[in-house]
Amino acid sequence: MTNKPQPIKIAILAMGGEGGGVLADWIVDMGEANGYVAQTTSVPGVAQRTGATIYYVELYPLAQAEADGGKPVLALMPLPGDVDVVLASELMEAGRAVQRGLVTRDRTTLIASTHRVFSIAEKSALGDGRVDSAQLLAHTGRAAKRFIRFDMAQAAEASGSVISAVLFGALAGSGVLPFSRAQFEATIERGGVGVKPSLKAFGAAFARAQGGDDGETPPEPVVATPVPQPRHPAVRALVERVQHGFPLAAQDFLLEGVRRLIDYQDPAYAALYLDRMAAIATLPGSDDHRLLRETARHLALWMSYEDTARVAALKTRATRFERVRGEARVQPGQVLAINEYMHPRLQEICETLPGGIGRWLMNSTLPKRIVEGFTQHGRVIQTSSLHGYLMLRTVAACKRWRRSTMRYAEENRRIEEWLQRIAATAQRNPELAVELAQCQRLVKGYSDTHERGIRNYDTVMRAVERAGTALAPATLRELRDAALADEHGHKLQAALAQHALA
Repeated sequence: MTNKPQPIKIAILAMGGEGGGVLADWIVDMGEANGYVAQTTSVPGVAQRTGATIYYVELYPLAQAEADGGKPVLALMPLPGDVDVVLASELMEAGRAVQRGLVTRDRTTLIASTHRVFSIAEKSALGDGRVDSAQLLAHTGRAAKRFIRFDMAQAAEASGSVISAVLFGALAGSGVLPFSRAQFEATIERGGVGVKPSLKAFGAAFARAQGGDDGETPPEPVVATPVPQPRHPAVRALVERVQHGFPLAAQDFLLEGVRRLIDYQDPAYAALYLDRMAAIATLPGSDDHRLLRETARHLALWMSYEDTARVAALKTRATRFERVRGEARVQPGQVLAINEYMHPRLQEICETLPGGIGRWLMNSTLPKRIVEGFTQHGRVIQTSSLHGYLMLRTVAACKRWRRSTMRYAEENRRIEEWLQRIAATAQRNPELAVELAQCQRLVKGYSDTHERGIRNYDTVMRAVERAGTALAPATLRELRDAALADEHGHKLQAALAQHALA
């Protein structure tokens, strides 16, 4: 048998809206314009980070096809172990390509962006569900013959273009295809759309790929955070209290906590935060003030719990509108509409009311059924419209009555119990007290997410009470990690059974 030339096989993994189809069309157009038979196919994904799609391109020399007396038979899908080039628009997509076997050590050039677009599973995890990017980079690097990577989303943003143009430039700079830079650029020019920014992005990526496999820019030097100099007398007094009343090692955490709670409520609420932290500062602990730092961090998070007023405030901030406009790449003259899906339950409504009224409504019969009738279905509020914006701003303004609400009373009770438990534990085991402070991580989110977190938190605290002085810090850490591992609590129950704490 004679060894005949094989097609050049290229797989493109991209998410919806990133121009994966444009990139595939560019490669096909370049091949056909320069003496190759080209074919492209695509398999669209489903709702995973806007839908990941695999585009597959094969290129075969036209002269060889004519010499063979016919047209080559080209494949419709990439096969594991049989791909020459893989282009990935995001780091997780590069990992998926490796997982599918499309990237091989003896053959494949992998070109990928190092930025991350987190998956639904990563974002919905109770704890930090993010995949470790460093491990992902190391794994993909070991799998490929050659690995060209840098933050292509940032490069596209800097050039005013899209990531497909950056990937095209990196492909050209890799030298893995039998085409010159001029032939690549001519392909972009023939497209006729966004030529100048696309060529700019192409050129920058070409230079990065030519400069070496690891195109990462060195990290910028760490600069000390400047101490805030507020003008408001009450705020300035809080800053000075932190500077003069707490150890330097914890001041960054405390200042951020003060800033967050003033934004959440007012300076008086931030003063309550410092009052609570002053009591923690007197507790026995290690010389590195770890207990003080961890409590400062988690107390600020707990005191700024997400209620309806907080959610409404966050959704109507000018910075949020600016961020959405930037992410959507809204051009001058274009109109942006932002639709928010809201589904407040009876629980959230009662928690927003003054404590007495909220508890009455929660325990009533007919009034409760009437309110539940209005909350059976969610509704869409367009915050980019005047009516929708004013509606949510009215809800956000209710924060001035937050201290009188049923939700505040409940959260405040839990916070005080948590702080008392930390103080009592620190007297006998400071390291265990640190782990207790970090258990606040279980209490987060809004609505159903918050309920699941509270349920897991209460379960862990009951286990702490049962174990008493015999509980080791590592055991509590294990229980907390198990509670964060799945939303249904199965792993937590397994951990409790393992330590005879169920």
